[in-house]
Amino acid sequence: MKSLKIITLFFILISSANANTIFYLIKIPNLEIYNNNSKNKLKYLKAVKPFQVGIRDNNVSCSKQNNGTISEKFTIIKKNLDKYSSDFLNKINLKYIVLCEDLSVSEINAAGIPNYKMKTIIINTKLNKYNLGRTVHHELFHIINENYKNYFKKTTWSKFNNSKFKYAECSTCSDRLNLSLIKENKGFVTEYSMSTPSEDMAEVYSFLMTDRKKIEDKALKDTILNKKIIFIKKNILKIDENFKFK
Repeated sequence: MKSLKIITLFFILISSANANTIFYLIKIPNLEIYNNNSKNKLKYLKAVKPFQVGIRDNNVSCSKQNNGTISEKFTIIKKNLDKYSSDFLNKINLKYIVLCEDLSVSEINAAGIPNYKMKTIIINTKLNKYNLGRTVHHELFHIINENYKNYFKKTTWSKFNNSKFKYAECSTCSDRLNLSLIKENKGFVTEYSMSTPSEDMAEVYSFLMTDRKKIEDKALKDTILNKKIIFIKKNILKIDENFKFK
């Protein structure tokens, strides 16, 4: 019995040490390692308790990850992130993926949140399968954009649009929220892509990584969208000439 207590205490101490190490690295509490065996060396973490980080008017909150749903959603997330080599991920400085439910920023529901300074993306696993896959690439593009701002200038991107079109000041300042592929609005793939230049770029990129044929077919009749696709592809290849859109 005494030896069993010692073993139990040992695992508690190890778990506590891991939690402290994670917090030290990415400044998010209540996390534990979910998967650490990815070929591209990404570390997947899950929320074991609800957490809230940031200041009161700009905070990120998340519910604990439900063990009953994490397996299926993790498979989708990992399948999409396995498209990236460890070399590419090193170049964009991404190391950690946090899985949780009911993700929000300042009480506004969010599909995902990137933090390039902490080399981390937080993903809301309550999304449906299709949006979950696109969200992975959408948020990853924000990491790319923050680390390679000179390649993805908002002023250059905005000039592709009709001169009468104006983006919103911020994504949360806009009521353009729909993530479904649209056919009508020339130059845009979703309603949400019409919110800000960075969200527009991230949406185009996410389709290139999940539904490339559909968006490229759309671009055959849409010269503005075609320019945007060429711009994204050209600058991603500046980061890594071996990159494959797949």
